[in-house]
Amino acid sequence: MRTGTGLDVHAFATDPRPLVLGGVEIPGAPGLGGHSDADVVTHALMDALLGAIAGGDLGTRFGTDDPDLQGASSLALLEAVMGDVTVAGYAVGNVDLTVVAERPRLAPHREAMRRRLADALAVPIADVSVKVTSTDGIGSVGRGEGIACWATCLLVPA
Repeated sequence: MRTGTGLDVHAFATDPRPLVLGGVEIPGAPGLGGHSDADVVTHALMDALLGAIAGGDLGTRFGTDDPDLQGASSLALLEAVMGDVTVAGYAVGNVDLTVVAERPRLAPHREAMRRRLADALAVPIADVSVKVTSTDGIGSVGRGEGIACWATCLLVPA
């Protein structure tokens, strides 16, 4: 068995773009800035998976200077990372994600994120935990400047 952790933080974008978290578009909310779709939840998850297989980090695996990745779907990138996990001889045991945001309200979207990520990871929904919280106004995320996500994963031999 192997474990990995990931962390990602994105500021809200200055240009109009959709907010995508865990592969789910959150209606009526400002998007996050980034080279791809800026899905902070999926990015943290990919960092955890890569960490568990000692595969570097997200920036190493997918460079932000690659024009082909401009606006890319993070779920498509997750598919590539899952290929790396498979080649390394592992499968996902479970993942645990904590999304930290002052805005928008994310609890109504938690189950959709769990379903979308479980499908992408090819695991039962019971193996995907998504929790949402705030920092009660503390720090840059607490001031509503962006969204952060922490991820932990357990990989088991395939």
